[in-house]
Amino acid sequence: MNSVSVSIVSFAQAPNVRETHGTTNGVEMLVPILKEALDNVGLSKKDIGFWCSGSSDYLAGRAFSFIAAVDAIGAFPPINESHVEADAAWALYEAWVKIRTGEVDTALVYGFGKSSAGQLRRVLAMQLDPYTVGPLWPDAVSIAGLQARFGLDAGLWTERDMAGVAARSRGGDPDDLLRRPYLADPLRRHDCAPVTDGAAVVVLARGDRARDLTDRPARITSIHHRVETPHLGARDLTTSPSTVAAAKAAGADGVTLAELHTPFSHQEILLRQALGLGDEVSVNPSGGPLAGNPMFAAGLARIGEAATRIRPGERALAHATSGPALQQNLVCVLEAD
Repeated sequence: MNSVSVSIVSFAQAPNVRETHGTTNGVEMLVPILKEALDNVGLSKKDIGFWCSGSSDYLAGRAFSFIAAVDAIGAFPPINESHVEADAAWALYEAWVKIRTGEVDTALVYGFGKSSAGQLRRVLAMQLDPYTVGPLWPDAVSIAGLQARFGLDAGLWTERDMAGVAARSRGGDPDDLLRRPYLADPLRRHDCAPVTDGAAVVVLARGDRARDLTDRPARITSIHHRVETPHLGARDLTTSPSTVAAAKAAGADGVTLAELHTPFSHQEILLRQALGLGDEVSVNPSGGPLAGNPMFAAGLARIGEAATRIRPGERALAHATSGPALQQNLVCVLEAD
């Protein structure tokens, strides 16, 4: 791979809401934010060299839902398009590679998810091993509850620590939060990301083109992702070696800001510990997934949020996850030029 630099030049996202009245193909959410992201940098659709999206057919409840989402782009002019059945952070990885190969000099990445269309806790159970775990239908919140309990029993965090994360992300007093009932012991409702409909868009540009488009490009210095076994019993759920390995490969030392894709309060603590992020690092200043977690767009949004908040001379870490209990993890390191 050559040394071509790639920067984030624009970011837009739909409002994170509990339910939208649009279709599951995301068109209604995407049209206004595609326009916003392009208008931010004075581009039109014909100026984009590559389009890549992230979504999920099983969340949408229809085959090839991403093709219907292309309606948000329009039938003309023809486009160079691809898709990943994953969070759009992985679509950004594909677009980053596409630009670095020299095939294009701009790319637009988008992700969308209408979580309200079904029972999200049961939908996510379909990620599990279909032979040994899936038939038991353990839902995503219950699995996260097991992970939280392991950490509590190991003394790695406390329920007050978890309440502190929730209070910072969503507001409220930790003492008041601790008096609320359990949802999946030891998780309370505020410890879990809300069911969210939403979408996100990021525009990428190569080298000098990025500087022509914006005064504040956020240069992607590196992206790496790693995956662990899907067998929960074969993993130490109190840490995340795949995140650590991805961060080490990406050279994530010395960051001052981190946007972590942690749908549960204890997972923010877990990743802070695993990555060695001290108090000097601002973690999830956007509120993170606890403030809004649109499936298949929240990881991309972490990268976009980090890009908009990083200041000249600083380095930021953006993280995305997929699968149960932090199974697959992506780390993107950004620098502000």
